[in-house]
Amino acid sequence: MNNAVIVDAVRTPFGKRDGSFRDTHPQDLAAKPLEALRTRTDFEPETIEDVIYGCVTPIDEQGFNIGRLAPMVAGWGDTVPGVQLNRMCGSGQQAVNFAAANVMAGQHDVLIAGGVEHMTRVPMGSDGADGVDGKRAVTETYFEHFDELTHQGEGAERIAENYDLTREELDELAVDSQRRWGDAWDEGRYDDQIVPVETELDGERVRVEQDEHPRPATDLETLSNLPLSFRQEGEGVHHPGNSSGIVDGSSALLIASEAAAEEHGWEPMARIVQTEVVGVDPVTMLTGPIPATEGVLEKADMDIEEIDLFEVNEAFASVVGAWLEETGVSWEAVNVNGGAIAHGHPLGATGAALLTKLAHELERSGQDRGLSTMCVGFGQGVATIIERV
Repeated sequence: MNNAVIVDAVRTPFGKRDGSFRDTHPQDLAAKPLEALRTRTDFEPETIEDVIYGCVTPIDEQGFNIGRLAPMVAGWGDTVPGVQLNRMCGSGQQAVNFAAANVMAGQHDVLIAGGVEHMTRVPMGSDGADGVDGKRAVTETYFEHFDELTHQGEGAERIAENYDLTREELDELAVDSQRRWGDAWDEGRYDDQIVPVETELDGERVRVEQDEHPRPATDLETLSNLPLSFRQEGEGVHHPGNSSGIVDGSSALLIASEAAAEEHGWEPMARIVQTEVVGVDPVTMLTGPIPATEGVLEKADMDIEEIDLFEVNEAFASVVGAWLEETGVSWEAVNVNGGAIAHGHPLGATGAALLTKLAHELERSGQDRGLSTMCVGFGQGVATIIERV
């Protein structure tokens, strides 16, 4: 079996909803990491055998297979194929896992994997049968097999109940996520992974260099005054301050076989050790990172103590809280540069962005192994282990 390596990994800044990217077409946003990877690693387009892009809402401006359109918009001509996939919130990470599997199997030598989501211009849920506000989300036959259909916010609330997680505990996690992002930004930890985007905003040329969603000065008092998002006061724990932000962004990784990396003179950042995907209860929905972590470690024949750093997507604070309780991992080793509560969660791009963070932090810190995992809608989980080379 071939080894699959991460040659380079980049992402755009994440623009807040109705922020600096509101006039930027999703295809243009999707092309930015591709342009950056080509500049940074000096390859010709024909070197890339396929582009695999996650996109959770592939409709309207994100339709027509944005994975194919992105390299065309990047100026790579017509020879580079591309495919769009949708594993909901895990799409970007699944794109990387699929790319790694293709390289390991010897089917391809050089691929790009990542994702894009422009949540301002193509709202989450607008690809459903009746759109964002529709009632006909699934067929009636679904209820012959499952008693209930919940949304992710309700799933997060039930997880908090099941694990006795209080609002204060989750707010503390959220405050820490914001602080960590601020410290990482000030220390330049994002400098090598975030590529500036020049675009138009209200008819003027602008240069976007920094994530727009973070609020590093957030404190517990501020969060305690926010209204709940999914339940009435006294009955729930989640609000905008301890849930992931709605943002616009894209991310991509250059994945290659070790032989191809050597042939092209690339020095890999990390090796992709193992991947996993699981299905879980679709009602609580968001517990997938727990068995996905267990599964990927078992397949890799590793103990959790052998992992130095973790990225656990902060879709909602209770998802991370439950994962911490089940795994026994110290919070100090998780999301060390802030998570989606701070920088936001551009659905189809997030998984690739988490692996981008992980690869760069392993390289910066000199630590050896990292594990990234995400919850996924309708009850799934995805995980990936990487190792610094």
